[in-house]
Amino acid sequence: MKKLFWLLPLVLAACTASKKTTVTQPYQVNQTALTNTLQYLTADELEGRDSGSKGIELAANYLEDILKQNQIQPYFATYKDTLRNFNNGVAYNVVGFVEGTDAKLKNEIVIFGAHYDHIGIVDKIVDGDSIANGANDNAAGSAILTEVAKYIASKPNKRSALIVFFSAEEKGLLGAYHLADKLEKDSLDFYTMLNFEMLGVPMNRDFKTYITGHKKSNISAKINEYTNQNFVGFLPMETQYRLFMASDNFPFFLKYNFPAHSISSFDFDNYKFYHHVDDEFEKMDTQFMAQIVTDLLPAIDQMMNSETKEIKLNE
Repeated sequence: MKKLFWLLPLVLAACTASKKTTVTQPYQVNQTALTNTLQYLTADELEGRDSGSKGIELAANYLEDILKQNQIQPYFATYKDTLRNFNNGVAYNVVGFVEGTDAKLKNEIVIFGAHYDHIGIVDKIVDGDSIANGANDNAAGSAILTEVAKYIASKPNKRSALIVFFSAEEKGLLGAYHLADKLEKDSLDFYTMLNFEMLGVPMNRDFKTYITGHKKSNISAKINEYTNQNFVGFLPMETQYRLFMASDNFPFFLKYNFPAHSISSFDFDNYKFYHHVDDEFEKMDTQFMAQIVTDLLPAIDQMMNSETKEIKLNE
């Protein structure tokens, strides 16, 4: 037995090494992939992604491919949920579904959304450019949603998630109204909705983002709790300009009365190219965008896995 004592340190070292190799590394948001998505959606080839245009159909195909590549299933028979004709063409929401793993909680649905349409080719030409590429509005939100979707699909989650790229937001939230009405027949139990809207540039404030409809639920406080930082703040102008009613969260709140909000970093002071041909890829801060996703991961985990519905409407 004494002759074997010298093996003990080697055995312990081997065990330690084995344990080290099984340590799970933190999830890494792919800034390069996010940047590539943003760059594609804002390319002149897509002609500003007007609903019903050939350009937005190219965008729909691109987003559909991302869902396929990450084994995110279509919610309907196909990813493209036909909305209606615009400009002699067809508009689509692109809808993916990730089923939860918990026998009970998988029946509760979390919606993550962003509109991928913009206003197309405009009459006001600036320096020979008439294509409103819509980088901040809302290729940025759509690119962020692709990375959020990849994260959700990368691991088991107790709740189910709808991943929705909305069309015709710029026409009056028509894509969101259409989908909200269409889902009524399925009698789904919606838990909460986080819609990504204009997140391409940072604010000069002591918080990174704000939530529309800040006072309608406790979602801002819960996100700050989950992320352990002052991630969401209150922007008075979101109330002044009634931004809660201005994006794709609103039709779902209106129809189903659950915490459905948009998250944004556009504060009217930090970006002057709203609906302008100069809303271009080069003006976006992709490092900031990737950090937004990274910071949100703990909140997404809690939305998808908390044992009870912790995000609630305020009375």
